[in-house]
Amino acid sequence: MDIYLIIVVVLLALAISDLIVGVSNDAVNFLNSAIGSKVAPMKVIMLVASLGVLIGASFSSGMMEVARKGIFHPEQFYFSEIMVIFLAVMVTDIILLDAFNTMGMPTSTTVSIVFELLGSAVAVSVIKIYQTPDETLLNIGKYINSEKALAIIFGILLSVIVAFIFGAVIQYISRIIFSFKYNKTLKYFGSIWGGMAITVITYFMLIKGVKGASFITPETSDWIKSHSTTIITYSFVAWTIILQLLYWLFRVSIPKVIILVGTFALAMAFAGNDLVNFIGVPLAGLQSYQDIISTPGATPDSYLMTSLTLPVKTNTYLLLIAGAIMIITLWFSKKARSVIATTIDLSRQGHGEERFGTSVLSRTIVRSSHKANKAISSVIPSPVRQFIDSRFQVPKKEKKNSSEEAAVSFDLIRASVNLVVASILIAFGTSLKLPLSTTYVTFMVAMGTSLADRAWGRDDAVYRIQGVFSVIGGWFLTAIVAFIVSFIIANIIYWGGIIAIVIILGFVLYLIYRTHILHKNREAEKLEDQDTEFTEEILSASVVLKKCQNHAVKILLQVPGFYENLVKGLKNEDRQLLKELTKDVKKFNKKVKKIKDNVNDMVIKLKADQIDTGAFYVQSVDYMREIAHCVTYMAVPSFEHIENNHDGIEEEQAKELRELATGIRELFGIIVDTIRSGNYDNLETIIGKQQKLLDQINKIRKNQLKRIKAHELQTRRSLLFLDLLAETKNLLLYSINLLKSQRDFILEINKTNQE
Repeated sequence: MDIYLIIVVVLLALAISDLIVGVSNDAVNFLNSAIGSKVAPMKVIMLVASLGVLIGASFSSGMMEVARKGIFHPEQFYFSEIMVIFLAVMVTDIILLDAFNTMGMPTSTTVSIVFELLGSAVAVSVIKIYQTPDETLLNIGKYINSEKALAIIFGILLSVIVAFIFGAVIQYISRIIFSFKYNKTLKYFGSIWGGMAITVITYFMLIKGVKGASFITPETSDWIKSHSTTIITYSFVAWTIILQLLYWLFRVSIPKVIILVGTFALAMAFAGNDLVNFIGVPLAGLQSYQDIISTPGATPDSYLMTSLTLPVKTNTYLLLIAGAIMIITLWFSKKARSVIATTIDLSRQGHGEERFGTSVLSRTIVRSSHKANKAISSVIPSPVRQFIDSRFQVPKKEKKNSSEEAAVSFDLIRASVNLVVASILIAFGTSLKLPLSTTYVTFMVAMGTSLADRAWGRDDAVYRIQGVFSVIGGWFLTAIVAFIVSFIIANIIYWGGIIAIVIILGFVLYLIYRTHILHKNREAEKLEDQDTEFTEEILSASVVLKKCQNHAVKILLQVPGFYENLVKGLKNEDRQLLKELTKDVKKFNKKVKKIKDNVNDMVIKLKADQIDTGAFYVQSVDYMREIAHCVTYMAVPSFEHIENNHDGIEEEQAKELRELATGIRELFGIIVDTIRSGNYDNLETIIGKQQKLLDQINKIRKNQLKRIKAHELQTRRSLLFLDLLAETKNLLLYSINLLKSQRDFILEINKTNQE
């Protein structure tokens, strides 16, 4: 039994890890609306959510039975087989959720745990059937509760469609009522709106959260169900009066109250219902071990786990410890913030960098929707259409509030609708005993409200829709991968024994370490990218110039190194060096593109009396972009040339390019020093150095043509070499143009200041 004690300890250790990766993924469910609307300082939001998580964890005892008997029939399995199932589930869950967290993609922990249980249970069931002469695969229903899996699949489809439609419809109606200038309307209808919203959330907490509490008796639970109408009525009246008094006496923002109450409610429901996804399996393993060691004469390979079919109440202290781990993760997990960022980016009101590309499907949907919208608009009377458009018109930001509003992804009305609609649907689904996923509902409601709120404009829609498809595809992928991986791991553990367990756990630790490093590197890249953005609300020309100079210096400092590695890689036919170079150049190109993408933001924020200086910033950025293109057009073809096993450049060609590389490093060093100092008295000297390099390129080109004429070189190598010379020439021309634009930028600022 010592080996099974070790497995139990491993399961409990995995439970802690699973809590961390699980909360990192599911935090988006209840933090999205509050963070996206900046309803309160981050610490206040986190405190409200933490309180909800702690209370919800203490309510989750009754949900633990799902892991014990919801997917398979435990009375058909021996203790040794049950432990294989549980261990395979936990290993798979950690691998799967950590992978999604690293990618910043929200997925359903409910679906993952269900299909992991299904996959590992099916694996062990197939083994049992294989080892039993009088059984076939047709007998698998004896071991597996297949109805539960089908119900989950139905729940996925239902929640995706219903949540999106309801979110869109209710947000559209809400925006028609309140518009974006909602403060005036809230004076008259705010308390009624708030009363309805918090009543729904209160009812949601009662039927979704309290039902699992150990201190709630069956009689109390039945009373709540039978008096639902009374509870709703009194709650609506009470909350309406309270909110109106708070507004009259203290000018409390009613939408902010709704959002904070809703955040608490969803956090409580998450901990109360989803905690089983993280610790249900390890606790079931612990209770199975306690059961077998308390039974005299029981052996792991002959003791059927009938005890798992009995009702269970989990120790409250264990639940509170789990809740504490969840709260700590909530506060400190960087991966949780990445997942939250994905949902907020897809639903934000303003423009910005889109993290998803496009596809034929997303483009087709946008094109068809645009045509349908034009057709519908043509039959709507003009006054009605103008009235509707006016309700969706976002007011211009006032300067005193612009800094705060700039960080807001969507307003308080949409945030409150997100929470209210999600609460309604989850509560209704629970009352019908439908296995709705909190992740699916909250995400699709957020997408529906953003669509209805016209957050998906012509500039963004194709990317946002592709993002939604990517996330939804990930959900279905979760179910498939969870089943397959847990099936495979269960087989490995069953046949490999303790050696297989050690190897698998080592692999899991390595995988978590690698994904941690990967996520850390991505976060570091994001911090670097922040340097390309203008965080100030009002920009002076001097600030823009300083930022432009920093960009130019960073770009020019990297180019000589790229060129030298290019020559080295081609001469030595070093495929790996050229591959790494191409990867670095693509990152370089992406950063320069991001600088150009932020040009509009700069122009909007630039002082009105200095707007003419913006033209020189745009011109400088254009030259930076062209320099990045030159480097890209050299690196990518060079890598493809060596990748296709073509011959590298000859020694004479390499010598010529190395001389150019030395000249480029010297020239770019002088240009960088000039830009940093702001003294352009030596501009003619720099142009002279550039001209010498251009003459050198012309000489090298003539030498190359002579070699071609003498049939000394292969065609592909010759074409590549000539292309490199052409791009090197462009690189030199754009570098001097960049220098001149920096000079002109300073002259324009001085001219503007004198006026």
